[in-house]
Amino acid sequence: MADAFEAAARHWPADGLPDNPPAWLLTTARRRILDRLRAESVRATKLPLLEVDARVGEQAQRVMADGGDVLVDERLRLVLLCAHPRLSREAAAALTLRLVMGMPTEEIARLFLVPTATMAARLTRARKKLAGASFTIPAPAALAARVAVVADVAYLAFTAGYAPGTGADVLRPGPAGEAVRLVRVLRSVLPGDVDRSELDALLALMLFQHSRRDARVRTDQLVLLPDQDRTRWRHDEINEAVALLTPLTAAPPAPYLLQALVAAEHSIAATAADTAWDRIVARYDELLTLAPTPVTRLNRAVAVAERDGPAAGLKALEGVALPGHRLPAVRAELLIRSGLRAEALTSYDAAIALCRNEAERAHLQARRVEAG
Repeated sequence: MADAFEAAARHWPADGLPDNPPAWLLTTARRRILDRLRAESVRATKLPLLEVDARVGEQAQRVMADGGDVLVDERLRLVLLCAHPRLSREAAAALTLRLVMGMPTEEIARLFLVPTATMAARLTRARKKLAGASFTIPAPAALAARVAVVADVAYLAFTAGYAPGTGADVLRPGPAGEAVRLVRVLRSVLPGDVDRSELDALLALMLFQHSRRDARVRTDQLVLLPDQDRTRWRHDEINEAVALLTPLTAAPPAPYLLQALVAAEHSIAATAADTAWDRIVARYDELLTLAPTPVTRLNRAVAVAERDGPAAGLKALEGVALPGHRLPAVRAELLIRSGLRAEALTSYDAAIALCRNEAERAHLQARRVEAG
């Protein structure tokens, strides 16, 4: 009631007396009560999550103040903290991207191929699982168990920088470069008896892709791989990636290794026409046996189209379900190459409607104009 009288003292002199002052006061007081009940309910729900966030922040300050520990990179330490055994590999990766890398929930959802609401709920559950957990830095001997999570986080962060799903940027070299640095630091602090092959393959994959950053943009416009000026690629990074990958070519197939081998085929080809698409398709076939994801099937369909023609690529796309604009964009390109203009225009329209990145949307709109 005190809040209601305070509101009356502010509003009535300017607005005039209401028709029923007692009812006005009662209604205002009732609304204030409901507002406070809602606020208390939200606070009760969020308090454990805020506590987790606060302790992560406190740990960050301690980490940055302590330069004598084995793990000298503060961001890597925080990633390792979020890669807690209580969390699944996917939940730890998502939570790290949100709390440590500062990535928006919508962008994380796009990387994990789920709706934003689903990812928000997953992040909330992950935070609750960490409520009361001890945020201790793992001993060197325990680092190996968390390497896989950190690798996933680094590559997801790299992907968000190399191919942003939203905004006006063609690419964001800062976050992509930070992800590369994260992997370098992790490799440097692992004990000598820990297998580094997964990290070596991941670093090679990222370097192959990151080496093309200068050629991917021309006057703020996206330049696709076949059209890039390969003299602008950073060949020192390509050479480093080849050196990392060479000892692994006889190793058992693994997802990052196979993706790195695909990227290597693009990087060592003198021109787009020289790309060994038969070897790329073979690598994707291997990858599908290990990680049969929609993204892998989409990429394989593109490679099949380059090797065997657009009709074969369209057949390879059958049954692929993938949220976002990339699937209809690829389908539109293959349809136009097949001479199916009307179907291609429909797919271009679908891709344009779903695309959240301004540079990619402008590219799709230009392709549609050319097709029309």
